[in-house]
Amino acid sequence: MDERLLQRLDADEEVGRIGRSAVLRRAAADYLQRRHARQVSDAYTRAYGGGKGLDEDFAGWEREGAWPEP
Repeated sequence: MDERLLQRLDADEEVGRIGRSAVLRRAAADYLQRRHARQVSDAYTRAYGGGKGLDEDFAGWEREGAWPEP
């Protein structure tokens, strides 16, 4: 790891309180959570974001739905 980055990290108050390892574990967990959320979002975009609407097998069904009145 870059020595200057470690020095900056070690100078932080929270790092001094809870430790470098705890902060790096939290940073890694946050990164992995954001990456997973991006992957899920990208998968939804690929699956439903093409703007194609419903497949031909479902043609006409969008007129059958009824929304409850507020």
